[in-house]
Amino acid sequence: QVQLVESGGGLVQPGGSLRLSCAASGFTFSSSTISWYRQAPAKERELVASITSTGSVTNYADSVKGRFTISRDNARNTVYLQMNGLKPEDTAVYYCMTVVTIRWLGNPIPKPCWGQGTQVTVSS
Repeated sequence: QVQLVESGGGLVQPGGSLRLSCAASGFTFSSSTISWYRQAPAKERELVASITSTGSVTNYADSVKGRFTISRDNARNTVYLQMNGLKPEDTAVYYCMTVVTIRWLGNPIPKPCWGQGTQVTVSS
């Protein structure tokens, strides 16, 4: 059973930092791309950052480039999101996500799997 457990959220002042963690189990973590998404109230969920299986390729939303860093530790089955220079507009629930392949009637089907999310609030 795929499990993604986020932690590290909280309340921080503008300009502050937080490090989110996503602990994974139930799939081949070291072969999987992992992504961080966020969803603010009344807004659609948006991609924040992603990292490939070896960590060699990372991608970021324009709104967080230069402030956020995604990394992973395959020995610990954990992905991190270091967030610096936080702004009120970064306030959201942050989720990690991966896509696993399941078999349905013999056919490979991609299945997105999500964690439960962790709240990040940036406010003075």
